[in-house]
Amino acid sequence: MNRTKATLDYAAYLAVRAAVCLIQAVPLQTCQAWARRLAWVLWYVVRLRRPLVKENLRAAFPHLKAVERHAIAIAMWEHLLVMVCEIAHAPRKIHRSNWREHLSVPQMAMMVRRFLDRRPVIIISGHLGNFEMGGYLLGLHGFPTHTIARTLDNPYLDQWVNEFRAATGQYMLPKHGSAEHITKLLQSGGTLVLLGDQHAGEAACWVDFFGRPASTHKAVALFTLGGNAPTAAGCVYRMGGPMKFEMRVADLVDPADPGFALGSVPLLTQWYTRCLEELIRAAPGQYWWLHRRWREPPKKRREKPKAVAA
Repeated sequence: MNRTKATLDYAAYLAVRAAVCLIQAVPLQTCQAWARRLAWVLWYVVRLRRPLVKENLRAAFPHLKAVERHAIAIAMWEHLLVMVCEIAHAPRKIHRSNWREHLSVPQMAMMVRRFLDRRPVIIISGHLGNFEMGGYLLGLHGFPTHTIARTLDNPYLDQWVNEFRAATGQYMLPKHGSAEHITKLLQSGGTLVLLGDQHAGEAACWVDFFGRPASTHKAVALFTLGGNAPTAAGCVYRMGGPMKFEMRVADLVDPADPGFALGSVPLLTQWYTRCLEELIRAAPGQYWWLHRRWREPPKKRREKPKAVAA
């Protein structure tokens, strides 16, 4: 590593650690109050990624008034800031002896049955709710997970973040070069967690998301069908105040079920995308509207409807 880059990376790492120490010294209710004020500043003063967020919210909720979409944007920034505070406080606040004070799981029995099965399980979620706490909380219950994620550019921060994730049993796999590891994981009956709500390039599977075509990763469908794995679409909502969560499953499908009717990549991809949309609509202020989710479809796809009509 270049010495200058290493120095800057380490300085950034120390700054983040110092900020986390400060957050940990402040009560969560105070953190939320600060987050609410800072969210307003980020939206109206700093205008951070404002054009993209406005464009995404217009695409998703064309029927809402501008003031209503602005309220969702401010709620999103508050949510992101509170999420950071929750992650900082979690190791000190949530333990095996008190998790019921912080988490409710309405579908607990169904989830436990799946995790205790010898077959692999795939969980598909998105940048909704406190997704970082999902793997943390499952690990706390004794159900380790593996998640595919991009390696952070700062190696010191990457190691530190992964240590937090692995503290209860959430292990990270790099986006590239993990195929063999994933195959072994599914063959051994492990649990794979994926975030499936980001643009996946022109060659991906294009399905409807909030009524518009969106490039979506094929991996979930391929893992589900190839591994014959029960697959759940869900998220971890914040319910009320900080550190109060609900783990919710929108739907679960099993390729081994006699009535399974999603035996192709497009059908399965559209299924989980529709589930994520349903979850997002229930709490739009807890979704990251910061990604360029909708982009121009490839020419071949744009011309297809015309050819059919002809």
